[in-house]
Amino acid sequence: MAAVFLVTLYEYSPLFYIAVVFTCFIVTTGLVLGWFGWDVPVILRNSEETQFNTRVFKKQMRQVKNPFGLEITNPSTASITTGITLKTDCLEDSRLTCYWGCSVQKLYEALQKHVYCFRISTPQALEDALYSEYLYQEQYFIKKDSKEEIYCQLPRDNKIEDFGSVPRSRYPLVALLTLAHEDDREIYDIISMVSVIHIPDKTYKLSCRILYQYLLLAQGQFHDLKQLFMSANNNSTPSSNPSAEEKNADRSLLEKAGLSESEVELSEENSKDCVVCQNGSVNWVLLPCRHTCLCDGCVKYFQQCPMCRQFVQESFALCSQKDQDKDKLKTL
Repeated sequence: MAAVFLVTLYEYSPLFYIAVVFTCFIVTTGLVLGWFGWDVPVILRNSEETQFNTRVFKKQMRQVKNPFGLEITNPSTASITTGITLKTDCLEDSRLTCYWGCSVQKLYEALQKHVYCFRISTPQALEDALYSEYLYQEQYFIKKDSKEEIYCQLPRDNKIEDFGSVPRSRYPLVALLTLAHEDDREIYDIISMVSVIHIPDKTYKLSCRILYQYLLLAQGQFHDLKQLFMSANNNSTPSSNPSAEEKNADRSLLEKAGLSESEVELSEENSKDCVVCQNGSVNWVLLPCRHTCLCDGCVKYFQQCPMCRQFVQESFALCSQKDQDKDKLKTL
């Protein structure tokens, strides 16, 4: 009897295999439909995506208050010979200390000393860390919420017309903002701000701008303050935009200095609408490209930035849901 069964199975083996595969398919289909119902998830892949999808991590951000504000007034008129006008906006009484011709190497050594040795919370602390590796120093007292303009200039007897060719060993100007009163340093996490400012001279005519800003914390860390890039409106006046020749000249000078144009891009008038749905307000910053272009509803659908197509490694929200609800109530 067993021999007859084996012979029959051998003769009809193709039909047997087909029956087994069909039975497995029916069972699998029944299990899937029984688990998900008719809403079976479907994954669509873009041809530009990699084979393995990576999860986008959401950073847990901690909100801190920066008591310092510094910007350049009329940067087109600034130069080494004519000086520069700085506008401050500080929440507490502060001191502005300007170091002309500050050593590049000593400045970054000073930032490391803030982390590992002592806190740079006063102008004297930075001066000790720099070992007086600068050409000239001037200091001003800034009143709380004054928003005053301060004119800074090298003394005429220095007779300095430039700081040499690129790459340079000295920054034209380093501005340090510190809190004037010791009691205020216990209130804020940020105790000082270092701004590296480029000023055009006879050799290097790149337009005046803030190259870097570092926020120094009381806990011993320092962070590089960077600009967020948002979608720009087209309602700026033509006179405020630089010409194509000026843009090309600045781009070539930036390349010589080893800087990318995005790192020192000037502020633009920004839009507040999501670039995808054009309805929700922009609230999410994508890293590492720093494009701020997505709302709360659209951010979960993107693993690549919709503006530059760079893969998103991390993201964080500018405002929490509670803050957004408060803003809506204020507008009502």
